[in-house]
Amino acid sequence: MPLTFVLILSCPDRPGLVYAVTRWIAESGGNILDSQQFSDTSDDEFFLRVHFTLPSNPPPEDLGARFAELAEQHMMDYRFVVAETPVRTLVLVSREGHCLNDLLYRQSTGSLGIEIPAVVSNHRDLERLASAFEIPFIHVPSDDKAASEARILSLVNELDIELVVLARYMQILSDETCQALDGKAINIHHSFLPSFKGARPYQQAHDRGVKLIGATAHYVTTELDEGPIIDQGVMRVDHRMSAADLARVGRDVEAQTLSRAVKLHAESRVLMNGPRTVVFD
Repeated sequence: MPLTFVLILSCPDRPGLVYAVTRWIAESGGNILDSQQFSDTSDDEFFLRVHFTLPSNPPPEDLGARFAELAEQHMMDYRFVVAETPVRTLVLVSREGHCLNDLLYRQSTGSLGIEIPAVVSNHRDLERLASAFEIPFIHVPSDDKAASEARILSLVNELDIELVVLARYMQILSDETCQALDGKAINIHHSFLPSFKGARPYQQAHDRGVKLIGATAHYVTTELDEGPIIDQGVMRVDHRMSAADLARVGRDVEAQTLSRAVKLHAESRVLMNGPRTVVFD
């Protein structure tokens, strides 16, 4: 079966970039299925995502080698991927299962573009949920933080993991682990931060009479909950809702927002732009 490929790149903006890339694809015998571009006028940076076919199925590294000369001419940071290849994803959880359940279900239907070889947790509460989807469950206690993170990083290597998802994993990763997972770890949190930090954020939100419940999915960095944002979700609420109602709505928004972010990443639709992201739909 013929494969399709995705090229994502960024470089200093200049005239002729789209022509140069599309010409290269055409001269390689390719056919463009979809193309999106963005020029950030604030820093003269150019971003491009192209989905295309080729008459043969070369490995992405061969495409990269053939593209290298053009990339060097335009100072491009680029990557080729096979669109049909699912991204191997390790999911980290604690005791709350709403985000994990959504990810497992969507993976089972093939709608996320990921493959989950294991679920890792510092508790055993969600072992039955993982087993219901026939996903291996690995218990990694968090009593010894250094040993716990070392075990997680060893699993990343052993399982050929390309993406780590913190699906309500209630542990703060060390700076060293954040750096090791730079650009390939996604976290989810409620969007009351930084307004409602600490314990019981939904009770705090209820006490303040909020009218919107939100969630933010972002890349993990050494700055807690301040990594580049991939996706955000929001739902309107009102005075009739209790703190428990707000928490229920919040769980739904968190699960949906995290799954959207994972899908966008898996489809190579997210490009880094300093502390921000460019997200092609």
